[in-house]
Amino acid sequence: MKQNIAIVMGGYSSEVNISLTSGNVVYKHLNKEKYNPYRVHILKDKWVALDDDNQEYPINRSDFSFSLNGTSVIFDCVFNAIHGAPGENGTLLAYFNLINLKHTSAPFYQMALTFNKRDTLSVVKEYGIKTAVSVYLNKGDVVDLDAIINKVGLPCFVKPNNAGSSYGVSKAHTKAEMLPALEKAYKEDTEILIESFLDGPEVSVGVIHYKGETTVLPITEIVTENDFFDYEAKYEGKSQEITPARISDEEKVKVEEIAKKVYKILNMSGFSRSEYILVNGEPHFLEMNTVPGLTEESILPQQAKVAGISLEELFDNAIQSAFL
Repeated sequence: MKQNIAIVMGGYSSEVNISLTSGNVVYKHLNKEKYNPYRVHILKDKWVALDDDNQEYPINRSDFSFSLNGTSVIFDCVFNAIHGAPGENGTLLAYFNLINLKHTSAPFYQMALTFNKRDTLSVVKEYGIKTAVSVYLNKGDVVDLDAIINKVGLPCFVKPNNAGSSYGVSKAHTKAEMLPALEKAYKEDTEILIESFLDGPEVSVGVIHYKGETTVLPITEIVTENDFFDYEAKYEGKSQEITPARISDEEKVKVEEIAKKVYKILNMSGFSRSEYILVNGEPHFLEMNTVPGLTEESILPQQAKVAGISLEELFDNAIQSAFL
């Protein structure tokens, strides 16, 4: 019997279109001999399953089933391709946990933790992982720019605490640029993280659960044409993503060891992609993405390809791992 797989995509955040692209790539590459995959759009105004003609069928939220030609389609597993809320922040995964439905992501608490940049940094720092110096603000807090700059220095990064794909992120070079940067970040989130600038090459590291083992994929070096790896650099061709990264063997070993350690510290499973800056050869952890981009051009699939793992194998492994 072929398993019924719901590929959930869309979501409630600014990343909805990126998620739809990722989800359609998963649908394209999932082995149809082995699975009955269905695209499921989770959107603010509707939860619907789609057939091959893009006809929509409402999802029954009591058990996440839907009716197709008079027959109830019950899912065996959910492939999570939602970047941002509610797929990457744990909300949807908690619902799946309640109805006892398997999924390809980490447990809901791990997803919620890693989606919150501040809380993730707080945990990994306790294990000696190097990070940037940071300041945290809630919307409505009194903003003392001089005190912030005194702590983190200039330039610095201003970013939403709970958002992805570099939405709302700014690099402030002067005090005058700080307030506009805060306003931009607050459009995405009510919580803000301000971090010191780390000077060095940026690398992205995929760590996944693959064939029963925690596996570090080949490291990618990020070379951006812009001032930092912003949305334009990520999605509009304003960057080079070089895999494997042009770093020394010693740096490679350090990054691999720390990336694997962070994955275990955070009790992760499923997909992850973390970003590091190498400062004088020492990896500094920035953040972890638990639903990374899954298009053919995305970083983690690029890394899998260099490792000799096809998209079909990558996606099949994610589903099989959900049942372990």
